[in-house]
Parts: sequence; C-alpha cells; structure tokens
Amino acid sequence: MSKKILIVDDDSSIAEILEFNLRNEGFEIEIASSAEDALLKNLINFDLILLDVMMGGMSGYKMAEQIRKADINTPIIFLTAKDTENDMLTGFSVGGDDYISKPFSIKEIIARVKAILKRNDKVSVGNDHKLSYNNFVIDFDLKELYINDTKVELTKTEFNLLYLLAKNPDRMFSRESIINKLWQDSPYITERTVDVHIARLRKKLNDYAFVISNRSGYGYRFNTTGL
Repeated sequence: MSKKILIVDDDSSIAEILEFNLRNEGFEIEIASSAEDALLKNLINFDLILLDVMMGGMSGYKMAEQIRKADINTPIIFLTAKDTENDMLTGFSVGGDDYISKPFSIKEIIARVKAILKRNDKVSVGNDHKLSYNNFVIDFDLKELYINDTKVELTKTEFNLLYLLAKNPDRMFSRESIINKLWQDSPYITERTVDVHIARLRKKLNDYAFVISNRSGYGYRFNTTGL
C-alpha cells in the first residue's frame, strides 16, 4: 500500500510541484492551503505531513503543537525559509521530525521523505516483545509505552529513541552514535537535535524522567536504577 502524504502550504505553486514529484515516486498526496484546512482532516490517516512554517493565519509551528497535543504522532517535516539554529530547534521542540530550509531541491525533499518513512518503519522487536520494569512497560509490537498502566503518547521518533536506549541499558550512547542509529539518512541532524528530542522525551516521562540519564561529555543511557 502506498504511503499517504499531506502537503500543507499556502503557496499553490510549491504545493503543486511537490505533489507532482511525490506522486511520481508512488506516494498518495493530499493538499491543504492552510493550517486551518489541514486540521479539519483526519490526520491519523496520513503517514507524513509536509508543513510550511510561515503561512497566513495559523503558522506551521502552531499547527504542529495542536497535532501533538491531540496525541497524533504522524511524522512532520517542516518546510521554511527561516534557517537559523533557533528556528530549527523550535521546529523540533513543537514535535517536528525533520526541518528543510527553502529553497530546496526536489531530490532533497524526496530523500528526506523516504528517510523519515523508512526510519519509522524500521523499529525491530527482535525476540522480545515487551520490556517491563514493574510499572514501566515498553511494548515493542504495539510501539507503546505504559507507566502505571497509563499509556504515554510518544511520537515515532521519541519511541525509536527510547527503544534504542532501553534495549541497551548497559551502554552509553554518544550523541553521534544516536544520530548514526536513528538519523543515518538525514545528514542535517546535529547533536543539539538529539538533546532537544531527549528533553522532550524526558518531559513526557514525567516522574520517570530519571530512566534517561546523561554523563557530560559522553552521552545518554537507560538507567534502570529506581524502576
């Protein structure tokens, strides 16, 4: 079954170029000319959202915030003419999975789209279907986390990050090694990006944020002490 992509951009010429080229790659495409129109759609039916940041009305950042607050985990790639590090980190902090600066090449868009979709399909459960520490349970089949029998909503990127650390509790992962494991097809990811995703994940873990510990100059590991 072909992957379904939603393009959200108020520039019709850009949206049409993206639609034409992505359809040629075998993707099913829908277009929304504003964030407001996009939010009227059933977003869980899409495999990925290409989201312009600067639009008339609601911004792409604001739309992403609403999507994540609604516990919708569809991957988001931001498209924007703003290319400072702070802009990029804002995109990740509101739930984006990737960030592409304009002007961009179609080849780059296609490569980044395929990389995100490949990464989100790549979590391997191996022989163990669950990892359980008392009230902290990771279900690798369902790709879900439960704390005290309550489901914690994670984006696919957040789950993949937790999965990587939790499956290797005795290993310290450097930021570089995390990038090589989770973003090997995305050359624009920086070590600061890893820190932003870790901070977002820890916030969702709430009282269990301690399970992800860091050692300055070395990286991150999964800490089972206290579970």
